[in-house]
Amino acid sequence: MPDSRLVIENCALATMDASGTEYASGHVVVAGHRIESAGPGPAPGDLADVVRRIDGDGHLVTPGLVNTHHHFYQWLTRGLAQDCNLFDWLVSLYPVWARIDEPMVHAAAQGSLAALALSGVTTAADHHYVFPRGAGDLLGAEIRAAADMGVRFSPTRGSMDRGASDGGLPPDFAVESTEEALLATEAAIDRWHDPSPASMLRVGVAPCSPFSVSSGLLRSAATLARAKGVRLHTHGSETREEEEYCMLRYGMSPTELLESTGWLGSDVWMAHCIHMSDSDIARFADTGTGVAHCPSSNARVAAGLARVPDLLAAGVPVGLGVDGSASNECGRLGAELRNALLINRLGAQREKALTARQALRMGTMGGARVLGREDEIGSLEPGKLADLALWKLDGLLHSSIADPVAALVLGAPAPLTLLLVNGEPVVEDGHLVTADEDAIARDTRTQARRLAALAGLGTPAQNT
Repeated sequence: MPDSRLVIENCALATMDASGTEYASGHVVVAGHRIESAGPGPAPGDLADVVRRIDGDGHLVTPGLVNTHHHFYQWLTRGLAQDCNLFDWLVSLYPVWARIDEPMVHAAAQGSLAALALSGVTTAADHHYVFPRGAGDLLGAEIRAAADMGVRFSPTRGSMDRGASDGGLPPDFAVESTEEALLATEAAIDRWHDPSPASMLRVGVAPCSPFSVSSGLLRSAATLARAKGVRLHTHGSETREEEEYCMLRYGMSPTELLESTGWLGSDVWMAHCIHMSDSDIARFADTGTGVAHCPSSNARVAAGLARVPDLLAAGVPVGLGVDGSASNECGRLGAELRNALLINRLGAQREKALTARQALRMGTMGGARVLGREDEIGSLEPGKLADLALWKLDGLLHSSIADPVAALVLGAPAPLTLLLVNGEPVVEDGHLVTADEDAIARDTRTQARRLAALAGLGTPAQNT
């Protein structure tokens, strides 16, 4: 039986293909779970099995956005430690996060995924690395939430094995042993990872950071990931304090440490990568190591300005990330398009440091490359999976901007008329169709208050 078809026409298209092809007025035809055609003018008039035809006048179609770094569980601790640098922020919040449990993580994942989908995200990566004893199935809670939402998901099983007594940053009660972490990571891959084409669920291996894990865990985790054929993810070069820590403890920079433990390669991506030397960038480019750029979070914790134009010029794969909702309370990847563009222009004679189209490419094809899925998602091309966003740009806040890509990237957050993941609607007319937004809001509020009570948090004024 032939696939049913959905047609969107009379709209602007930014395909994000290798040539950066755009059409002022074009069409997209979706057949089943894949894009059948994307081109100029109206769709062919004789298409069979068309079950829905959308007039996209006043709209822009783009590939769905790809979020390459997040910590879903942090949705419950937004607004805390408001004026801290990264290390102080972590020290303030680790004791709170060490009290999370399965119902909390499920609610937090729903909140995080809802915010992402409503901002155009069709594929989301998450880095979960806090596993209190007796807390339940935390990774499974996230996976259930993503499946229910209908978003393509790349969870990474994180870990920490170096507590404060061993020179690490997290408290001892928030870490696992090296053996526990490796066994649990292997079990997560065996249970959930789906390597098949068009997979909705790909699991990765993700020790947390150079200041919370041992070099032994880094080395063994890399070996495990490659034996299982999955990708590797961690934080890297996020702050000057991290660089000082690595030099003091290992006599190496973060990049040198990660390279020495097997953590550079085309199957690896790292979050932040702010404090990178020319040689660091060259090593990333030579090895194909990817970067998740998180501009809002970097600013929130005063971590610094990543050298994104230099990374791109060197050929490093760069995607965008929201990062955890406790360091980016907005939680929407659409906002990172604009913030990436603006923040990377800060400084003298940087007005051309990044363009609107480069920002959109990082949020789409760049993210697909970082996650190793550029052959399936990230652009509007025949045969690719039908993950796409239809943005409404003819309203008050956008209608006077003639360039639709500039309207999307530089303008106010654009409403979504339609978000398709695997050819299925997830957002319609600015609202989720796969979940109840009000119910998610109530559940996240309840679980956030429960966590605050367990952690003994005072009033909001006392926690700023």
